[in-house]
Amino acid sequence: MGIRLPSVLLNAKQILKIQAMSAKNHSDVPKGHIAVYVGEIQRKRFVVPISYLKHPSFQDLLNRSEEEFGFCHPMGGLTIPCREDAFVNLTSRLHRS
Repeated sequence: MGIRLPSVLLNAKQILKIQAMSAKNHSDVPKGHIAVYVGEIQRKRFVVPISYLKHPSFQDLLNRSEEEFGFCHPMGGLTIPCREDAFVNLTSRLHRS
């Protein structure tokens, strides 16, 4: 009997594999982290721990990203369509817990 991961985690794993293959992103992202681009119009790059991918609030952002971009992320990495201040607020709460 196998363990089934939610589709959002499977999609995130596929994005991580693609990102790992990219020499540009691989060189400046520490092991155990992922680069994400955040913003509604102008996007800013953040590097966050992979452990955040398991958190339900972060998975909501990943679902929104999947709905808007599918697997075609224009910035070359995972793009999350939310306000930058909302993302910073979420990651601050995740960092504290």
